Amino acid sequence: MDFYKSMNISTSALTVNRLQLNMISANLANAHTTKTETGEPYRRKIVSIIAKPVEDFQSVLDTEVKDNDKDKFFGVNVDEIYEDQTDFRQVYNPAHPHANEEGYVLMPNVNTVLEMTNLVVAKRSYEANVAAMNAAKSMALKALEIGKT
Repeated sequence: MDFYKSMNISTSALTVNRLQLNMISANLANAHTTKTETGEPYRRKIVSIIAKPVEDFQSVLDTEVKDNDKDKFFGVNVDEIYEDQTDFRQVYNPAHPHANEEGYVLMPNVNTVLEMTNLVVAKRSYEANVAAMNAAKSMALKALEIGKT
């Protein structure tokens, strides 16, 4: 695999990680938003990721040996961003302005513990992709140094 492909993979992953971090931040920021433009509480947003291309090992090996498919994209993409359809939480708070007749307020379906866990995973993935990109850059620089001597 050449250096450009490895850097493209890391770059695409960094872009996806940034979007994941933005979605997690939005979820955490709206964890107590009881009314949105639609009139219902905020719904948690989830980023779905897909690997490109989906191939078996042999076809990747054949592509590398033939080296005829240089413009093929390797890495990850965002498949879609969708709203979590789990039920809203009901919290008893009759003093809340959005409480119903029984005193219950519908709260967003955001679980802050889950979001913080996803935040740590996305952060570690981001760090790993930065390290992979730095390793590829270091290997490219070492390869250029070989040519000097």
